[in-house]
Amino acid sequence: MRALNFLFIFIVCLGLVFFSLENTNPATVQLIEGIKIQAPLSIELIIAAGFGAFLAWIFSLWSRLQRILSNRETARQIRQQEKRIEELEKNLQKQLKDYQTSLETQQKTLIPTVEVLTHTPEVLPNE
Repeated sequence: MRALNFLFIFIVCLGLVFFSLENTNPATVQLIEGIKIQAPLSIELIIAAGFGAFLAWIFSLWSRLQRILSNRETARQIRQQEKRIEELEKNLQKQLKDYQTSLETQQKTLIPTVEVLTHTPEVLPNE
């Protein structure tokens, strides 16, 4: 991808050089009312292209900064959610242990009762 970018920039710069060689006639540019600048057309074009490239670079930096801030916010939210999930898992494990302990104690109290009820004394035949 870098090679493709380099090739594109090289072609644009080569075009600017060829354009500059052919257009050396002076041209007048008026940016603000009453202020006129006279310079060769090629120089004005190169300055305009440089200014445009500078603005594109500033916009690129601004976009990258916004993306970085957005990614940080997303990463922070993910960390908070992971922490919350971990807390919920610990809470669930604790409740599961409490439930198992409760079941075991209920079984221990029920088993002797069941044994007493199922145990029938031997009936001796009448003699």
